Formats: sequence, C-alpha cells, structure tokens
Amino acid sequence: MPPSSDADVPAWTAELGLPGLVDVHTHFLPERVLRKVWAFFDEASTHYGTEWAIFYRYAEETRLRVLRELGVTTFAPLVYAHKPDMAAWLTEWVLDFARRTPDAVPTATIFPEPTVAEYLAKALDAGARCVKVHVQVGGFDPRDPLLDPAWGLLAEAGVPVVVHCGNGPRRGEYTGLDVFEDVLRRNPRLVAVLAHAGMPDYAAALDLVGRYPRVHLDTTMVGVAFSEQFAPLPNDWAARLAGNADRIVLGTDFPNIPYPYAEQLAAIATWAGNEDRLGADFLRAVLHDTPSRLLGLSA
Repeated sequence: MPPSSDADVPAWTAELGLPGLVDVHTHFLPERVLRKVWAFFDEASTHYGTEWAIFYRYAEETRLRVLRELGVTTFAPLVYAHKPDMAAWLTEWVLDFARRTPDAVPTATIFPEPTVAEYLAKALDAGARCVKVHVQVGGFDPRDPLLDPAWGLLAEAGVPVVVHCGNGPRRGEYTGLDVFEDVLRRNPRLVAVLAHAGMPDYAAALDLVGRYPRVHLDTTMVGVAFSEQFAPLPNDWAARLAGNADRIVLGTDFPNIPYPYAEQLAAIATWAGNEDRLGADFLRAVLHDTPSRLLGLSA
C-alpha cells in the first residue's frame, strides 16, 4: 500500500527493498533568500490564485532531520538566481552547504551573464553534481548566447541540469518546452531533467524524452491533489510512462510544498499500480536507482 502519511514512508521504502530515497529536487537557500521565497508563497493567492501554505516551514536543522526521518539518504539542494551577480555567490553558498551536510550532493546554478562559464567551471571542478536553472523565476531566455558556454560545459561534463522551463504554475516570458527545445537541439548530449515533468505540458515533455536520449522528467508536484486542480495529468499518463520508465526521477520541492512529502510518493505509487508494465521495478528506479545514476552515486 502507498504511504498515507510521512510516518509510513520508511517502512514502505524498506518493503520495496530500497536503502532509501534519492531526491533530485529540494531547496535549501541562505536564510535571507529563503525568507523572501516563503514571503512570496505567503502571497500565493495573488500570484497563483490559490493559497500555498509551506508544509515544512522549519529551521534548517529541523528540515534536515525531517528528510532523514523520511529515509531520504541523498538529495540535491537546489538554488536559483533571479538577477545578475547572484548565481556565483549562491553557488558558493550551496557548495559549502553540501560540504557540511553529508547527505546533500554539491550543486550549482547559472544565470546569463559574462562570468557564467567561469563560475560554473569552478563549481564543476569543486564537485558540483547537479545544476538548477529556473527560467520562470529568472525571467531569462535559456537561448541567450551568454549561456552557450555553460550549456556546452554541462553537456560535456554529463552533469544533470534541473530546468524549470514549463508554463506552470504560471507562464513566464521565456517559458515553454518549445523554447527549451532550441537549447536541446544545439546541445543534444545535455543531461536535462525537466522539472515538474514540464507541467502543465506533460505530453510535450514526454515527447522531448522520446526525441532526446538524455532528457529526463522529475516528479515534483506531479499528480498530487494540489496540482491536479490546475494541471491535471492526462488519462494515459501511466501507460505513457511505461515506455520511459528509466527516465523518470524523484523530485518533490521539499520544503516548499503545501502538503506532506508522502503525498508525492503516493502519487508515484498510484502510477505504478495503474499500469502492469510499471509496478515495483518502476518505483525502485524512480525513487532510487535512476536519480542515483544521474547524481553520480552509482554507475
């Protein structure tokens, strides 16, 4: 049975034969930045037309304890910039966070600016194993020529980049999977993870998975009751996943979700239960094996 509460998660994971969960999409930020992010969500009714109460609104130490109690053995703490001269110091902060947090993998972020290749190369040399790009919040065009060297570095290194480029939960000036596909055409070896499975354009996101062998989807906020209100999954979602079972990875948006972590896991379990070609093997791949491979935890 899928977990009905966070307390159920460790036993459910153990029943699957997994040593734990690997989450590619969480957020840890400098305190002053996090306060601003949470203040934005406090006004979600204005921004999104719905309330968005942060479920895990705790101090950093408590948030880390919650992840560990859930059985999350490895996670990618993602940071993102919304203006120039921000990405480099955020990357420095999150690399330091990973150094002092054994279960966090080193990450980085980028922004279209003349120094992007310099600080990204430095981060990769320091061991960054995942990069976050937030087209919507950043308000930039991912096709900006200033980013060309960064996309090239990432494609060459094989380091996954979690890209929020879909039109959900609201459209941005440069969002849209068609826009990001221009980046993929120029960098077909890029290991891209489409955040939120391209929400709300799920079918188009799966089409990109079919066309580009290094494109993956993360499960962040996909199929949970909250998101189904404004971005419902297509009826054939589980069947379509069957052909791409090794390209789906666990992501949650912890701690900035308005519901318990277990709800995301239950949604994924529902997909597995609704399609005979998925089942427990799919769950093991999504929750552990595929994200472990992407983050360099296993071959």
